[in-house]
Amino acid sequence: MTKLDVHATHPALIARLKRADGHPRAVIGMIEDAKPCLDIAQQLQAVEKAVANAKRALIHDHMDHCLDENHSPSDRDELKAIARYL
Repeated sequence: MTKLDVHATHPALIARLKRADGHPRAVIGMIEDAKPCLDIAQQLQAVEKAVANAKRALIHDHMDHCLDENHSPSDRDELKAIARYL
């Protein structure tokens, strides 16, 4: 597996992360504006979930890619290594 491998789902993953990009800044603004902690916690949960879903999508795609019959046994070692981030 090379660092230049681009999986078919990478463009969608980039789009997902770009959508989530401004969310932490909005939460910072909420804290600076002294919004209710319940509202802030809810938004932090949304940020956390968006990042976790992006991570899961990346890992699942990578696992599918490594399980492709055209990949070597060393790719399977990489598969095992990335699985720990699930």
